[in-house]
Amino acid sequence: MNRLSITDLPLAGLKRVERARLGDARGFLTRLFCADELRAAGWSGPVAQVNHSVTAKAGTVRGLHFQHAPHAEMKLVSCVRGEVWDVAVDIRAGSKTFLRWHAEILSAGNNRALLIPPGFAHGFQALSDDAELIYCHSAPYNAAAEDGLNPRDRKLAIAWPLPIFEMSARDSQRPMLADSFAGVAP
Repeated sequence: MNRLSITDLPLAGLKRVERARLGDARGFLTRLFCADELRAAGWSGPVAQVNHSVTAKAGTVRGLHFQHAPHAEMKLVSCVRGEVWDVAVDIRAGSKTFLRWHAEILSAGNNRALLIPPGFAHGFQALSDDAELIYCHSAPYNAAAEDGLNPRDRKLAIAWPLPIFEMSARDSQRPMLADSFAGVAP
């Protein structure tokens, strides 16, 4: 029995994952990750790293982060408390949807996750206080391969749903995309 329902989104390789919730008077059980079910959606190999984040204030933006090849990673992003507006930006060199973005609301109540392939930048805006995320990564973090895009970059024109309350200095100081930016190898 499949516990994950996987839907293709408008950017090739980007998927929405909806989880079945099995519950009774005691509470519920939800499967967060299943390699067998996610393999058909492009997940290959083990989970190399699992991260947990809490964002204290609604309006805060984190991201847009990615890792360069050969450390590029696939991410499965889930919200387990509160609500976020989760964004993936296609930065794959030669992609038909290069620099287009797609966003999904992820919340503790809707049991959705975003499966983000290599070659995408990822970020989110907290829509509630104390938004809590769990990320499964296909590759471990590599500081030398880390990079990101400025969430306010006009070339991306991301329509953040709330005024940006807070961002890290690192994210807010990232340069705007140069006209010469041709993308990354996934």
